[in-house]
Amino acid sequence: MSRGYVEVGRTGQKRRTFDALVEAARTLVASGISPTVDDAAQAAGIARSTAYRYFPGQRELLAAAHPETSRASLLPVPHPESVKERLDAVVSEFIRIIVDTESQQRTMLRLSLEQTDSDGNGLPLRQGRAIAWITEALTPLEGTLTEAQIHRLVLAIRSAIGIESLVWLTDIGGLSREEATASMRWTASALLAHALSHGLAAHE
Repeated sequence: MSRGYVEVGRTGQKRRTFDALVEAARTLVASGISPTVDDAAQAAGIARSTAYRYFPGQRELLAAAHPETSRASLLPVPHPESVKERLDAVVSEFIRIIVDTESQQRTMLRLSLEQTDSDGNGLPLRQGRAIAWITEALTPLEGTLTEAQIHRLVLAIRSAIGIESLVWLTDIGGLSREEATASMRWTASALLAHALSHGLAAHE
């Protein structure tokens, strides 16, 4: 989608059209469908030619329809002071988003694993937003851990939370959503505590 198109001229009407297409795509995704631009246009009652001005293809549409796309930060305001509180706040909010949009998240996960284009590039459904959110939470560790160590800790935490972990904990582990949430929060906290008490060894 060209932001220039949305931000020039009748911006209010264009933003409403953009939002209607995204909402239609999200509804279709939640029902288990991998919507095309045509599908979203029809569901939103918008002309196909108009829809393609916002989204030239399915890749761009599905990326915009991802529930997490618009969030720049998950830290509450004012930010907690301790790194432990910052991390728990971000992890808790991240998990809340996942649980609240679980049907969409499950479909997006399936699509990101199954679909590739002719160049072998997957649909841009997993943009690594959580990496930036967790990194921001761990900012107080700068100077205590190296940049490489912080990044490795971020990756370890990310591997233990999110839709992938929720699916395993609930579908395979048999936990409730509340129990799965508590488990993921505990794991993130434990990883942080281990890094602070034992450090992170450098890669060979």
